Amino acid sequence: MDQAYQLAKQRYATWGIDTDAAILQALNIPVSLHCWQADDNVGFERRAGEVAGGGILATGNHPGRARTGDEMRADLATAMSLIPGITRVNLHSYYAEFAGPAVDRDQLTPAHFEKWMVWAAERKIALDFNASFHAHPLAESGYTLSSADEKVRQFWIRHARAARQIAQAMAIRQGSPCHINFWIPDGAKDLPSDRWSPRTRLAQSYDAIFADESIDSTRCLDFVESKLFGIGSEEYVVGSAEFYTNYALSRKIGLCMDMGHYHPTETIHDKISGHLPFQRKLLLHVSRPLRWDSDHVVIFNDDLRSIFLEVARGQAWDRTVFALDFFDASLNRVAAYVIGTRATRKAALYALLDPTAQLRAAEQAGNHARKLALMDEMKTMPFGAVWDMLCARASVPAGTDWIDKMEQYEQLIVAQRTAPAR
Repeated sequence: MDQAYQLAKQRYATWGIDTDAAILQALNIPVSLHCWQADDNVGFERRAGEVAGGGILATGNHPGRARTGDEMRADLATAMSLIPGITRVNLHSYYAEFAGPAVDRDQLTPAHFEKWMVWAAERKIALDFNASFHAHPLAESGYTLSSADEKVRQFWIRHARAARQIAQAMAIRQGSPCHINFWIPDGAKDLPSDRWSPRTRLAQSYDAIFADESIDSTRCLDFVESKLFGIGSEEYVVGSAEFYTNYALSRKIGLCMDMGHYHPTETIHDKISGHLPFQRKLLLHVSRPLRWDSDHVVIFNDDLRSIFLEVARGQAWDRTVFALDFFDASLNRVAAYVIGTRATRKAALYALLDPTAQLRAAEQAGNHARKLALMDEMKTMPFGAVWDMLCARASVPAGTDWIDKMEQYEQLIVAQRTAPAR
């Protein structure tokens, strides 16, 4: 491995690229793992066998879905042992754990996430959080924060305010900010007669949520997430890209862009340089849509590389947050974590090995052929040797060595979970 790396290091050095520095920086870019891949978005407040609903669907029935917090944390810990670099864990509010009687979402407190906070402290990782506006009886109408029903809307406002209190408690415990994201499924399956009123109510609801003066905005970092369409909201989504772009900008909160929440042929890498000169911060949900927002496991493809190249070329690492968001129940769920997160880390490293200065010099000189040729030739540089060295320096398996370890965990631990995943 070392010989291959030294040869690769020399190749990249001819373009003024320091592979050692790139490895170090790539390892220190946090990536937040989403807990819901481990259990297909079921959560702990529901009966085993129920699906999430509310515009979210994990397809497949691979055996061994995590059924408890302990099983989920074991799966996450195993995945993280095979992933290089800094990782975080991202929770939805319906992963609360109740030592006593269960409470509804508007009554959740930091105590309901105590096990998560203790576990995170033991592993020296940070937590992120999400308010959960789906898979609940008060979301069945298709409207939550934008509902015309005042009681429904007030319930969800209370839930969102409770979620921010939980995120702030997490931030205090871990000594670093907690990123909290807001996505709602609100919308209509077919043509609505009134697109205006729900959006007016949604803005008012968020204003009420973010007016909580007990929240420290340096600890609880808020983001709002748009969507093009959802299951049951195919024609009209209240929280569109335009709505949230303007809301985030006017209220000075963060904007979340999900790779799958746009038109099927639309990618988000070009939007990064369009948003960041104006937005406070971007949260990028790393996913892989196929034909629609299908949340396939992330792989090291062109879309993923393009996103990280844009962040690297704009030197926007400190203003961009990366979190995974996919859920595939058709394959080993721990493997899904490892494949997706390793691909994300690869994309960060690949971007940090980009000859940006030479590309810009060629472009500024009008030598577009040289620019395009160099971009294409970089794809066959000995990147794999640099990636293997990154894994070695992080003390995780390089290459395909992790696959056997993952399959051993599945046979010894996951296969013993006899309860059906659906």
